[in-house]
Amino acid sequence: MTEHTAAKSGRQPQGRLPAAGRDVLKVAVGELGNTEYPANSNRTKYGAWYGLDGNPWCMMFVQWCFAQAGRPLPYRTASCAAMLSWYRKHQPERVVSLPEPRDIIIYNFGHTGIVESVAAGTITAIEGNTSAGESGSQSNGGGVFRRTRKKALVTAYIRAFDDLDKEDCMTGKEIYDALNDYLGRQPVPAWAKEELEEAVKLGITDGKEPMQLIPRYQAAIMAKRARERK
Repeated sequence: MTEHTAAKSGRQPQGRLPAAGRDVLKVAVGELGNTEYPANSNRTKYGAWYGLDGNPWCMMFVQWCFAQAGRPLPYRTASCAAMLSWYRKHQPERVVSLPEPRDIIIYNFGHTGIVESVAAGTITAIEGNTSAGESGSQSNGGGVFRRTRKKALVTAYIRAFDDLDKEDCMTGKEIYDALNDYLGRQPVPAWAKEELEEAVKLGITDGKEPMQLIPRYQAAIMAKRARERK
């Protein structure tokens, strides 16, 4: 991506954001194969979204992916160099040496993408504004493609967020335990205390952990007990 596209820079505008929790890497992978229209025009939905359609768009693609995942980047620019410069100045701890999936990769030929996987001497990334192979332009190509490149071509990696994949990695038990932990710290509503005490006296429930989640079979058994005591 050429540097003249840095004209539209600044803080990400505030406003209503997409729901957080989508995996930015899945967002990027879902865009594979998208190409400019017309060909060789630099016209894409990413450029139109950013507001600089018709210009080199590799960083606009990265910005779009993070925004669609509900995690817009803290600095708005279409320039690879400007993005790296901002992070080095304002969040240097996020410029990392050991890459992981979902990191932003900055190449030494004015190009960027989102890391998908890491091998001994290479990085595989999802990149916009590149070519499918070595024959076309690597930094101003016509589409979104998966590219594997040598680490020697990399200037830096940016870990924009530390927790991008935590939600996708939670098991059902972890979600259940987290909800129970949260509910267990909540008080019983005032309007329910009297009836809860009565239910304990009737033997419908033992009254322990009253805010805990219960499966439907337990609720059905409790309802059956209440009916039998009428």
